Amino acid sequence: MSLSPLATDSGAPLYGLMAEFESPEGLLLACRKARETGYSELDAYTPYPVEEIIHELGYQRSKLPLLVLLGGLAGGIGAFAFQYWASVIAYPLNIGGRPLNSWQAFIIPTFECTILGAAVVAVFGMFFLNGLPMPHHPVFNVPRFALASRDRYFLVIKIKDELFDRHGTRTFLEGLEASEVSEIEY
Repeated sequence: MSLSPLATDSGAPLYGLMAEFESPEGLLLACRKARETGYSELDAYTPYPVEEIIHELGYQRSKLPLLVLLGGLAGGIGAFAFQYWASVIAYPLNIGGRPLNSWQAFIIPTFECTILGAAVVAVFGMFFLNGLPMPHHPVFNVPRFALASRDRYFLVIKIKDELFDRHGTRTFLEGLEASEVSEIEY
């Protein structure tokens, strides 16, 4: 019986292939060669931060700052518009001869709602962009991945990559002098 390219030996769906390296330099070289080959769906796992990994993996800047800005603008504009509507349109009161649109009185609530809008969008945007909540990630199905918190470095090529071929990608990763290549089950 031949295996489906989307299933592991046990029949579980395949998430990708994981290569284990003994040094950060080996991982950096592997990331560089994988990107040069054309792989784009890559993840790297290290026991401590390695700055160069982000550049080698080709990650782009986050969209979160733009989302926070838009959330803050929406909160501020919404608060000001609500106060204007309440004071000028819905329930106009001329007290002491002041104008109905007394914008100076609207500044503090507008500022507070700007911060609230930005903070709410920052929290929920971070969760959304990080793919959370994710109670269990498939890489934890590989027993040797426990070494990622100690002294090993891992490169994952996901099955959703356009160039992913089960046997071709395995051969590619083994050619990068990985100490071990493992299949990741969902």
